[in-house]
Amino acid sequence: MLNVTELYHILYKHMGPQQWWPARTKIEIVLGAILVQNTNWRNAALAIENLEQHTQLAPDNILQLSDEALQEIIKSSGFYKAKAQTIKSVLTWMVRFDYEYEEIKAYYQDELRNNLLDIKGVGNETADVLLVYIFEVPVFIPDSYTRRIFYKLGYNSTNNYEQLRKQVSLPAHFTAQDANEFHALLDNFGKQYFNKKEQQKLQFLESYFIR
Repeated sequence: MLNVTELYHILYKHMGPQQWWPARTKIEIVLGAILVQNTNWRNAALAIENLEQHTQLAPDNILQLSDEALQEIIKSSGFYKAKAQTIKSVLTWMVRFDYEYEEIKAYYQDELRNNLLDIKGVGNETADVLLVYIFEVPVFIPDSYTRRIFYKLGYNSTNNYEQLRKQVSLPAHFTAQDANEFHALLDNFGKQYFNKKEQQKLQFLESYFIR
């Protein structure tokens, strides 16, 4: 069974750097992490584009929108009522620190993940994405594609996000950038491999699959 370091090096060798997350600012990453929940990136990107036209993605401008206006702007992402509330809750939580991410990280330290999870609408995956891409904390993000890959590699408890997260630890030498790249490699591999039209291009990992 491949360990995390071996898997990372194999994916990186064959796929190269992924240049993730597709955003220009950290606020855009925050918004994307919320808007992509339970939908595809295309729908989330449309919502971000629309939100930029109305607010320039400025947090204060977003917070000044009425709930109804924000819902209408992000409608393409689906579940727009819940996502509008989550966006406002997350930005309100961050504005207390004037969006100084290092200050937030230093304040909460080891309790940062728990405090993110306390925000209504922020689940395990969104919290971990924010940890890696906003607060630069190296954690494992076992999203749906990653769980399917780890299942094929012979890992157990892959049908449950939290169980696999607790089972798999990133190596101590992994930086936040390594965690960023690892998540991007797994996600992009999964998107292509589990698409039958693209599968033949990614056979380099099949010799390690147990299931």
